[in-house]
Parts: sequence; C-alpha cells; structure tokens
Amino acid sequence: MPIASINPATGEKFAAYPPLSAAEIEQALAQAAQAGAEYRQTEFAQRSQWLHRAADILDGKKQQYGRLMTLEMGKPLKAAIAEVEKSAWVCRYYADQAADLLQDEIVETDAGRSYIHYQPLGTILTVMPWNFPFWQAFRAAAPALMAGNGVLLKHASNVPQSALAIADIFQQAGFPAGIFQTLLISAGQVAEIITDERVQAVSLTGSGPAGASVAAAAAQSIKKSVLELGGSDPFVVMPSADLDSAIATAATARLINNGQSCIAAKRFIVAEEIADAFEWGLAERFRALKVGDPLEPETDIGPLATPAILHELDQQVRSCLSQGATALVGGNPDALQAQLPERLQPGNFYPPTILTQIPSGTPADQEEFFGPVALVFRVPDLESAIALANATSFGLGASAWSQVPQEQQRLIEALEAGAVFINGLVKSDPRLPFGGIKESGYGRELGRHGILEFVNTKTVWVK
Repeated sequence: MPIASINPATGEKFAAYPPLSAAEIEQALAQAAQAGAEYRQTEFAQRSQWLHRAADILDGKKQQYGRLMTLEMGKPLKAAIAEVEKSAWVCRYYADQAADLLQDEIVETDAGRSYIHYQPLGTILTVMPWNFPFWQAFRAAAPALMAGNGVLLKHASNVPQSALAIADIFQQAGFPAGIFQTLLISAGQVAEIITDERVQAVSLTGSGPAGASVAAAAAQSIKKSVLELGGSDPFVVMPSADLDSAIATAATARLINNGQSCIAAKRFIVAEEIADAFEWGLAERFRALKVGDPLEPETDIGPLATPAILHELDQQVRSCLSQGATALVGGNPDALQAQLPERLQPGNFYPPTILTQIPSGTPADQEEFFGPVALVFRVPDLESAIALANATSFGLGASAWSQVPQEQQRLIEALEAGAVFINGLVKSDPRLPFGGIKESGYGRELGRHGILEFVNTKTVWVK
C-alpha cells in the first residue's frame, strides 16, 4: 500500500510513495551505524552549530513548511506556521543547553574521584504521529542529536512530505549523511527495525495500541523505550475561578489543532454553581468559530486528518446522544457539510460540538475524543471533581482553575497526570519535562529529563 499525501479538506491525493524495500531498509540501517560511530565523537559545539542552522532553516521557510503541513493534515495555516516556529525553538534550546545538561556530575564517595558521565546510546528510532508533524519529530530529534545519537524517523503514513522535508532540513543544516534519516515504511515494518541490533532504543508518540506494539518489540530485545500516548485530559473549574479567563482558555484548549491533540482539554469538570455560566460562555465561543478551508486566514477550524478519524468521532458523539446526552452546540456533521463550498464537501469536517448532561456508561467515560468535541460534566464540590478527573485510564495533563491556595495545592497533589497547570492552558515547553502516567505512557520528553532518556548514565569511580 503506498504512503500517500491526501488533502483532508478536499480528498485530493497529491503525492504517493512506495514503502521502502527490505534492501533499502538494510542500507539505511548500515548507513546509520557507520555514521553514528563517527558522530558520537563530535563536540557539543559542532552539534550545536548544526542544530542552530536547522532552526534558522525552519524560521526562514516557515510559510512553506506550514503550508505543507496544512495540505497534508488539515490544521489551520496560522497554527502550522506557529508549529514551525516552535520547532525552531526546541532546536535552539537544546543547541544552547545540551552541554550543561549533560556535563559530568561529581559525587563525593570513598573514591579518590567519582562522577556520573553521560554518553550516547547509538541510533534511536522515533515513531511519530501526524497531528503535529514537525513539532513531534523535532522535539524527539533535537535532544537525541545533541546527546550524540543518530535518529531514524518513521513518521505517520499520511504526512510523508513533511517527513521528507524534515530529513532535508537536517541535511541542509550540515549534519553528517545518515545521522538523521526518514524511513517511509509501513507500521508492519517497524518491529523488525526495533529488534535490529543497530537500533538501541525507540521513542513513540501515538495511540495506545501502537504504543503497546512498540513497547513489546522493544522489551523483546531488551531495549529502552519512551511512550507518549493518548489523553482524556480534565479541565477542572471551581467557583473561585476567573470565569472569563477559564472559558476563553477552555475553548482554546479543546479546539487547538482542530481538537486533535493528546494534551487538549477534553473533559470539562465544572462546579455546579457556575456551570450554567460556563456552558453559556463556552457555547458562545464555539458558535462564533469559522469552519472551512484551513489555508484561508479567517478559518478557525479545519478538517480532521482522515476519514477514519471523522467516522470514529461521529460514532462516539452519536453513542453519547443516543444514551441521553445533549448537544448544546454542534453534533451534526451532515448539516455542516451541506453548508460548505462544493470543493470542500469531500473533506473530513466536523462541527465544534459541546455535549452536556452526559450519563455514565457512554464513550465519554473512558475514550479519547480526537476532534472538536467538548464534554461537560457538573460536580458538587472539589473532591467530586478530583474523583471524576481521575476516573479514567489516561493520565497525561490536567488544567485546574481556582483562586484558593488550598484548593490549588489539593489539585496539584491529587490529580493523576504527568502535568498539572493551575489557571492556565496545558502545553509543552522545551524547558519542562513532558509525558504521562497510566495508559498515557512512560518516560519523558523535553527539558533535562528528556535528553537523559537516551544516554548511558555511566558511573565512574577512580581510586
């Protein structure tokens, strides 16, 4: 099956590539091993120079790369350009900080001299998703390359041109041939690469089933893996919250990237006494959004990335409605399609939707809704909010809104997530570790913790 670029706004296929053959994969692995043996000896200053150059290329061509992402997976162009800028940021962060983050750590022991020394592992396979085609790849690659590792990128099969563009950026930046390679391969070819002795570790961002498959293959070969998986992130709003700010942030948090983000707020857990005002304000913002061509500057919401994602989201919403939930806004993709221009009617568009009065036993309890659908739940008090927030198999991020210090501290301690943001939007930042617990994965990306995931933490003891 070819690896293809299909415009999700129009259904047009505009590029297709055959998966690499076994011989081509072997050639890539051999080149990675050869390049890596030399690259691990390079100085931090040299790696930094190359990575700064990659950041400059990103900034210089952000319009071009942003348009490419929009055509392949449908995010609004302004968001795609911002993603390129953020990718340049993570490159500059690690280019500037890696030497300090990985410097030897002196430890006083009974030795004459003892310290912790960090060394690269080798070639890292990164299996990345389509929803942030540049950011996800660069946030994995930048620390790995600065640590002295090589990188093989297996990108999602619906963004091959983005994947090839990323490899070209590293080549233009001056990195040695073979040290970063894009592999256009199918999901079925991944396990064999993980188990190859020339690959030392794997990092995956994606779905739970994909994570389980990759983790199993890595475990079989006794190799390090890092998984960043899905989320059904809670957005808790207590009576003391700045309601206007909470509502504005809630809309952004749910609809970023057309609602297709693992750390997007998905379950809005609101204190009963302010729930009417919260729902009214959120509905007002959802109704004001323009859905349409993501290349047009006035568009707020573009299409979902694939027909399968659209179908799954529609089925989840229909299931909730059939069991008694109410669609405060949206919920009818057929009506939306009929309003779109003819050229967009084959697209994967779903209306911004708010579901309320959701009974227990629906998909909203445990499933991740990957699209512009907000699930609103009412609770009587703080402890009920925490219990509902934690009543999920996921544990990626959480946003909580309160002006009461005691409530804030209780939320920080009790919410089961890899990150808790108080009175703010959950987001990734190169300076802070990012990752989840429970079925949202393990390990961390970004910050110092991220660069330490794929190094040999070597104890040195000298008498």
